[in-house]
Amino acid sequence: MNIVITGGAGFLGARLARQLLEQGKLSLAGGASQTIKTVTLVDRIAPPAALAADPRVRAVVGDLNELLASGGASQVVRAEDALVFHLAAAVSGECEADFDLGMRSNVDATRALLEACRQLGSSPTVVFASSLAVFGNSPAQPLPPVIDDRTLPTPQNSYGIQKFIGEQLVADYARKGFIRGRNVRLMTVSVRPGKPNGAASSFLSGMIREPLAGLRAACPVPPETAVALSSPARTIEGLVRAAQAGDAEWGARTAVNLPALKTTVGEMAAALERAAGKEAAALINWAPDSAIANIVTSWPATIDAARARALGLLPDKNFDSIIASYLSENPRTAPEAATQ
Repeated sequence: MNIVITGGAGFLGARLARQLLEQGKLSLAGGASQTIKTVTLVDRIAPPAALAADPRVRAVVGDLNELLASGGASQVVRAEDALVFHLAAAVSGECEADFDLGMRSNVDATRALLEACRQLGSSPTVVFASSLAVFGNSPAQPLPPVIDDRTLPTPQNSYGIQKFIGEQLVADYARKGFIRGRNVRLMTVSVRPGKPNGAASSFLSGMIREPLAGLRAACPVPPETAVALSSPARTIEGLVRAAQAGDAEWGARTAVNLPALKTTVGEMAAALERAAGKEAAALINWAPDSAIANIVTSWPATIDAARARALGLLPDKNFDSIIASYLSENPRTAPEAATQ
């Protein structure tokens, strides 16, 4: 089996690639298990060196729109590629600040990728990483207390709208038989290692990651703000399961909401204190930012992910377990190291 991951050099893309390469085989869309022959990583930057060193990895470096331009689509997807994970995207804060960037990265590139898959004539499976941001609260259309798989998306920012457009494109290309579509709505992923990105939700990792490294971090929303989170491991699990599910098992072409841990920002800070002490929690700077708060607080926090449960997917048990996993995977940020 040959697999393509757009955004393959990013945190989730690289992690997904490592897991696929480690397991070595994959059962695609309910079929028999197949050996993974190649994983093509498409991104604007090169993948991590250790990942690129795997002989099964093929790196394609460049802007996705430019790569998919006339005559260049074969660099990204090839006739032998059976599965495409489309993770590449501009993130929420970037899209709100730069409308053209968001439309080009999240709408134009998605359409171009789907068209390239269509031209293959082999109906590859496409797993599209959508987002919780397709749901948004507004006075005219308030969100219900609980979001389920049938809740009408009402995005309140450009990123959410662009992701919902992507879902609809995937659904229609699947309806026409050009691809086998799998729309998956990711929750906010925490805790992400590395540097902050342009997502409005970036602080939900930074407020844990930076204090664990002995650095100050800003939290732009009040402690009582409720959020829906998923660990990196649970997120990757959901993406892989979407690829594995057969058509009948997957069900409707509409998106599946991945499971979410509901917590509050204050509870996250308390979990940080339990893991690393009061000194770490004191490094959080509670500094209101209305622009970020308006985006984040419009997203739902209570998710009933019935379709995901039917696929065997469950949320993280609690935020303490998420921090413990992060510390296990990133030992240099362990509490004792952070205080040295």
